[in-house]
Amino acid sequence: MLRIIAGIVAGLFAWVVVATVGNRVLRAAWPGYAVVEVAMNFTLAMLLTRLLLGALSSLCAGFFAAWIAKGNRVAVMVLAGLLLVAFIPVHYTLWERFPVWYHLTFLVSLVAVTMLGAMMYSRYVGPMRARGQGKRYGPK
Repeated sequence: MLRIIAGIVAGLFAWVVVATVGNRVLRAAWPGYAVVEVAMNFTLAMLLTRLLLGALSSLCAGFFAAWIAKGNRVAVMVLAGLLLVAFIPVHYTLWERFPVWYHLTFLVSLVAVTMLGAMMYSRYVGPMRARGQGKRYGPK
């Protein structure tokens, strides 16, 4: 049970860190982005970039949750549900500022891409660890 909770917390933490660092990189690398961010008058390219950043954040969150929880699906499903519950009110308040497709894409991706991140762990890292190939130090 402790691993499940730790996985959920790690996933949430990973989502926030990736999103925050990514947003700071966007501001620094794309001067026009920083200018329109306060007013939220994003261009189509900016909206798509924000969706990509959200997807990357969700992918990392799902991966880290699965890693910490040793591939436990409950941890990842709870994480995806918490992300969705956290962002529905945010997008409700911003509903008129962005196109409907943006909101729907973001909200659906929170669940789908978080699960994909966990599947990446289960598919690639989990089996390596089970065979003893994932260990970095020490004898087999």
